[in-house]
Amino acid sequence: MSKQPVSRLPDADMQAAPAALLRAARRAREIARQTGTAVVVMRDGKLVKERPVAEAGVAGAVSELSENVPNRRRT
Repeated sequence: MSKQPVSRLPDADMQAAPAALLRAARRAREIARQTGTAVVVMRDGKLVKERPVAEAGVAGAVSELSENVPNRRRT
């Protein structure tokens, strides 16, 4: 796996933000796997639904759905 992202912001609280975002994403995938729901993520500039699957020895494995999610921005 790649190195953890590092914050270049001078604020001490922001130094922990990248790791916190990774923990939140991991937890969201875990909850989605437990509840059988999809997680919406950005892949190649498009919103797509992923359905986390439990595979032996593979942490964070996902099964990508073919369905793209419409990009609905609120203005």
